Amino acid sequence: MKRFAVSGGGTGGHIYPALAIAREILQLEPEARMIFIGGRGRRESSIVPEFGFDFVPISVESFPRSLSLRWFKVAFSVPMGLLESLVALKRFAPHLVIGTGGYACGPVLLGASLLHIPLVIQEQNALPGVTNRIMGRWADEIHVPFSAAVRYFPAGRTKLTGNRVRPEIVTATGDRAKLGLDENKLTILFMGGSQGASSINAAAVEAFGRLDRFASQIQVIHQTGKRDFSTIKKAYDELPFVSIVQPYFDEIQNIYPVTDLVVCRSGATTLAELAVRGLPAVLIPYPYSAEGHQKFNAKVLEQKGAAVMIDDDQFTSERLTDVLSTLIQDREKLSDMAEISRSLSKPDAARKIASSALALLER
Repeated sequence: MKRFAVSGGGTGGHIYPALAIAREILQLEPEARMIFIGGRGRRESSIVPEFGFDFVPISVESFPRSLSLRWFKVAFSVPMGLLESLVALKRFAPHLVIGTGGYACGPVLLGASLLHIPLVIQEQNALPGVTNRIMGRWADEIHVPFSAAVRYFPAGRTKLTGNRVRPEIVTATGDRAKLGLDENKLTILFMGGSQGASSINAAAVEAFGRLDRFASQIQVIHQTGKRDFSTIKKAYDELPFVSIVQPYFDEIQNIYPVTDLVVCRSGATTLAELAVRGLPAVLIPYPYSAEGHQKFNAKVLEQKGAAVMIDDDQFTSERLTDVLSTLIQDREKLSDMAEISRSLSKPDAARKIASSALALLER
């Protein structure tokens, strides 16, 4: 019976890829045993058990980006987390350890390396995170989403496999009429993440105030987040556009199929979803993402021709108006962007990583 330890935490961008790979392994090896090792009291400690996996907590602490008293916590938590990881790995004795990054993953990957357990890493971004960059030196396999990330890892052990996408994102079909949308209008989706993004919200309604000459050609779907919902909804009600405005779309898979253009941040999961749906985008990288990785992600898509990138500090309603006006009037360019976006899609990434990990064990 094959045994696997999986780790990835701190943010959903690390947790959900780890869970997706774990589930794919169990699809391919139903008799396999699996544990998830992550931060005590961190997001993964509540999310992972909901998916039915055994969770082993360890002490973790993110590294401060400046001199502060938090370094005392780090000085305690990192060695303790490594010790706890070593104990968990020795006790469970996995045949393979899989890590998807994040500070909660570091002690587990280091422990696996010290115990000479085969190690597979999956990176989600064009600029790999610190944990994966360091541990990639000793990993047996590294899976990356963009060719731009390959150069950070040993060439002979690095594979371009993409980022996992939920199956329902791939297979969903949309119904514009059911949503109250016009079948013939260009649909623009704005979303700033689950919490919304005030800068995107404000710029969007101001831009649409300048785009009223296109009211017969375009319509809008806008995910605002809870904080700005009432203000943004009221603003759209006063504009001459068909609009759907919600704080959050629980089933975003039903929104993508009716969308023609997306204005959003450039997190790894979002970009993978846009690619699998073949959606062109205007990307505004979140300026406080770790090491600016969202900007690197956005640059990759812009260089490929699938997106237009606007830096957050340059993202104004005037700039957005110019970009949208150009794209609205150049449907051929939008179509080309959509085709390029679709060509970057890797909808079976999680299955490929799982298959590769199992093949590694066989070797």
